[in-house]
Amino acid sequence: MKLVFLYHPVNNIKESVTFYRENLGFEEAWREGNHTVALKLPNTDIQLMIEDDEDGLSAGGVFLVDSVDEFFEENKKKLHFVKEPIDIPPGRYAIYEDNSSNPIRIIDFSKE
Repeated sequence: MKLVFLYHPVNNIKESVTFYRENLGFEEAWREGNHTVALKLPNTDIQLMIEDDEDGLSAGGVFLVDSVDEFFEENKKKLHFVKEPIDIPPGRYAIYEDNSSNPIRIIDFSKE
């Protein structure tokens, strides 16, 4: 697994993009619809992904795996998945929790 995004849920995507741009100097890397924006963190390959449509889950990392479906199949009996694999524009996505109920998001870029 490789960390590719830091995920932060936000209340208002437009206000949050403005905050990160104007106060922290982040630049927009990409956008998915009206609910998800990735911002470039200065001097790193990691991006901050902000989103206003995933209620009830806290901030955390998004990790790249070779295949979300294979990871899910290999680990579904020992990890607590709160979101089973779904399609997203670049590939597949799922969320499981660690033993302290922190969400760990995984993604693959199988559609790119």
